[in-house]
Amino acid sequence: MAEVRDDAKRAGLLRQLVRFVLVGGFCALVDSGAYWLLLQAGLWVHLAKAISFVLGTTTAYFLNKRFTFADAADRGAGQAGGFALLYTVTFFVNVGTNALMLAVLPTFRGEYAVAWVIAQGVGTTINFVLLRTVVFRAGR
Repeated sequence: MAEVRDDAKRAGLLRQLVRFVLVGGFCALVDSGAYWLLLQAGLWVHLAKAISFVLGTTTAYFLNKRFTFADAADRGAGQAGGFALLYTVTFFVNVGTNALMLAVLPTFRGEYAVAWVIAQGVGTTINFVLLRTVVFRAGR
């Protein structure tokens, strides 16, 4: 009986991880698309990153709530507040990592893309773990 429960947990985790990656891929397109558009418009790089992060994050909240963690107990404002707190922290980690990478990477044609990818990787890892275990945890 315990093996069946463990198999179901692993399948649930895998399903969530696959959905998280798909939703994250779409949200990354929103984020990176906005980032590049804002850079092309001449916006200061760190402000462009901040705005694009907020756009990608807002999209992520609604899609993750609806598709990735649909089995989570809906805790209303507490859930939205937890999401906002997590993404506030992740915002500073993401924008800070991007700024750090731009400061330490040598100047080359793809430096902005490399910094963006590294910042996304760090933020994505933090987000999946905390979204799954805190914000959208399954109802007990």
